[in-house]
Amino acid sequence: MKLLPFDHAIRNLARSPRRLFLVVGGSTLVSLLVLGAVAFSRGLEASLGASGLATNALLLGTGSEESVERSEISPTTAEALHASVDGIAVHAGRPAIASEIHVALPASLASPEQATTDTASATRATEESPIMVRGYETASSLVHPQVRLKEGRWPSGGASEVAAGPEALARIDGAKLGSTILLAGEPCVVVGVFEAPGTTMHGEFWMPVELLAIITQRSTRSCVIAALGGVDEAGERIDPQVAFDDVEAFTAMRLDLETTAVRESEYYAQLAAFLAPIRMLVLITALLVAFGGALGGINAMYAAFASRVREAGTLQAIGFSRGAIAISLLIESLVACATGALMACLLGRLLLDGIAVRFSMGTFTLAVDSAAIAAGLLAGLSLGVVGGIAPIARCLSLPIPLALRS
Repeated sequence: MKLLPFDHAIRNLARSPRRLFLVVGGSTLVSLLVLGAVAFSRGLEASLGASGLATNALLLGTGSEESVERSEISPTTAEALHASVDGIAVHAGRPAIASEIHVALPASLASPEQATTDTASATRATEESPIMVRGYETASSLVHPQVRLKEGRWPSGGASEVAAGPEALARIDGAKLGSTILLAGEPCVVVGVFEAPGTTMHGEFWMPVELLAIITQRSTRSCVIAALGGVDEAGERIDPQVAFDDVEAFTAMRLDLETTAVRESEYYAQLAAFLAPIRMLVLITALLVAFGGALGGINAMYAAFASRVREAGTLQAIGFSRGAIAISLLIESLVACATGALMACLLGRLLLDGIAVRFSMGTFTLAVDSAAIAAGLLAGLSLGVVGGIAPIARCLSLPIPLALRS
């Protein structure tokens, strides 16, 4: 089968700039929406995966295994765990075990007048939005190595001070290092900024657990996090799996504490599975909107190819087969849609990659990685193939005499 020259298909693309713009624009829209949906899903999955460590054991209240925010355990749980399990890691002579409170509190920027008043007279300065606040202990830095102090210092005990992740500050207009914010009506000074890129902690406020317990008026803790991998009496390192088995045995024996042990990585994996319907909903919504954009591109291609019936008849009359003509027209469609897909990938890398998305657990960033780019390219190429089949079939369906007279 003799094929038409490749440059014949390329030159035909410029015959109607307006139609070419519609086809490329439709392909760009479709590819960008699919790319954005995949970037959303990949970013959420990666953020939850990086937030939990497989070497950490997480103790939660029985019945609250799916939400650390709903969990309540005794403040003495951490001490009892440390005294009963030998596999807790030790850093610089300190056991890597921390008792924490996780709670979402309304937050806003305090006015200058509110920053100098007491808690009873503090009122909301602006519309407040709930932000995840973590009450931490000194050992929290040992079980969360992803967190690094970027500016300022960590809050001191007994003072109304907080440290903030960059995305948490971004959610409050005008908040920065040194600002006074209201957390559930309590004025707190931002004395430090920490970073934990790629994790949900990047969008949290941290304050001493005792202060957060006073603000929330609770006498319990949300969880205990313990880093596994300590050493035994002989000085040999205890396998983390063995240490986790000991932690599970501790929760089974201490029924009075009413706790359940899970690996921190498994907890966030379960959370990712719980949020899977939301990720699927985002993808389906993107595909539905992309379908509308695809229809516009298909209509443009249909109009472009339908007006070239005489050209197709002429090419058949001089010896080119319908298959060769169909391949040439398909190349036109693929080149136009591939151009739109490449533009979508470029826009995605420039505009979408790294954008923070806020949800109840903190924040995560859109990840325009190889999978998202591949999905965008595949969507554009699929549009070129599927969208070109019907117009090409219509263009080549007429007999040669009728095509020449059309």
